[in-house]
Amino acid sequence: MGTTSYLIDSQALLYAMVSPRSLSTKARKIISSMDETLYASAATAYELAYKFRKGKLPGLEKVFVGYEHHVRRVAPLTVSITSEHALTAASLDWQHADPFDRLIAAQALIEGATVITSDTAMHDYEPLSTLW
Repeated sequence: MGTTSYLIDSQALLYAMVSPRSLSTKARKIISSMDETLYASAATAYELAYKFRKGKLPGLEKVFVGYEHHVRRVAPLTVSITSEHALTAASLDWQHADPFDRLIAAQALIEGATVITSDTAMHDYEPLSTLW
C-alpha cells in the first residue's frame, strides 16, 4: 500500500454494498473513484460473517452469496492477515477492545493506509489516519 491507499472498515464496506447513501460524501467519493487504491481486510469477511451468523445482520443473505464478487465491486484489493498484523493489533496502546477494529487499525498502520470509517474511536486514535 502507499500514500493514497485506503482500507475500508467493515461498516463502511457494508454501507457501500447495500446502502451507499449511508456513507459520508467524502467516503462515497473515494470509494467510487477509479483513481484510488481501495482495500478490504480479510478481517472484514470474518467480522461480517460472524455477525451475520449471530443474527446481528438480518436480511443480508445476499451479501454472503457471492461475497467476493460484491466486495470486489467496492474494494478491488484485499489485505490478508499476517502475523505482524495480529501481533501489532494485540499490542496497540489503545483502549478500544473490538478485535476486528484493532486488526484493521494495525493493518492500516503497518501498510500505510487511511481507514475509511465512521467509528469515532478510530478517528480519535492518534497515529491512525482516517477519513469519513
